[in-house]
Amino acid sequence: MNKEIQQTSISELGEFGLIERITKDIQLKNSSTVKGVGDDAAILDFKDKQVVMSSDLLTEGVHFNLMYAPLKHLGYKAVIVNLSDVYAMNAIPKQITVNIALSGKFSVEAVEELYAGIHLACEKYGVDLVGGDTTSSLTGLTISITVLGEVEKDAAVLRSGAKPNDLLCVTGDLGGAYMGLQLLERENEVYKVNAKMQPQMEGYDYILERQLKPEARQDIVSAFQKLEIKPTSMIDISDGLSSEIIHLCKNSKVGCNLYEEKIPMDEQTKEMAEEMNINPLVAALNGGEDYELLFTISQNDYEKIKTDPDFTIIGHITETADGINLITTGGSAIPLVAQGWNHGK
Repeated sequence: MNKEIQQTSISELGEFGLIERITKDIQLKNSSTVKGVGDDAAILDFKDKQVVMSSDLLTEGVHFNLMYAPLKHLGYKAVIVNLSDVYAMNAIPKQITVNIALSGKFSVEAVEELYAGIHLACEKYGVDLVGGDTTSSLTGLTISITVLGEVEKDAAVLRSGAKPNDLLCVTGDLGGAYMGLQLLERENEVYKVNAKMQPQMEGYDYILERQLKPEARQDIVSAFQKLEIKPTSMIDISDGLSSEIIHLCKNSKVGCNLYEEKIPMDEQTKEMAEEMNINPLVAALNGGEDYELLFTISQNDYEKIKTDPDFTIIGHITETADGINLITTGGSAIPLVAQGWNHGK
């Protein structure tokens, strides 16, 4: 007979005891981290490089569902969401701070599981956890992470640099995270009706991982350096391809033609979409959470990326007056509409 795992209430340790327990094994990796966890504030020294900073907030019931999101995966993903923003600036993340608010339903072991994912992401991406805060919550779990990174002067890439005739490119494939979410939501609804039913998820490991444990495109920043490419603009795909293209175009004051047949999608994404009677194009355009990079480059750099499997050219930049359009496989031009995740809803 299996013994029930003993759970420790947070009140037994207290706030400071909990903090000591989840930070005791932290080892610093970056020379820019002079002082990390354990004092009133961290001390960082970036010398002659520029500092980039980004922050994201994840709230239970809005951004994640603990019915199917394992805490370790959630901790990992919370870090990735932030690192992706830094890579989208052509920068390298170096430090993070983690703030959590949690209700009484969480045990010490549950918090340790969450932080196991956070530490795993830090280890993989060479990032130091240098501080944060914990507090109580009446409504479940909220995670707020701030990331600091560094970039050589004049190397940062903004959303505002795209020019007419630039090539519009994307890394990886799109729509997988959205279809993974649809699968998880479907099986969760089945579980609510009959808890004895086994989830039907075989053969869809890729799209499930894209949703539950995504990766940030750390490799692309170094690839740009090796190829001697500096994108003219860049953004990460967190809210759906259509939303991100519109962000780039509005910030750069340009138009765009996006070609439907050029949008890269994995076979599992297409198969799941067909099974659920969803147009896979909808998943790619509006799904979000792929954390790939969308960027523009000068046509002069075409030869450098045309055979690189990491990159797909999906369109080109036009004049503002031409609008932001999806060119369908039939050749029709349809104004692109942002229908991805709206944080104001």
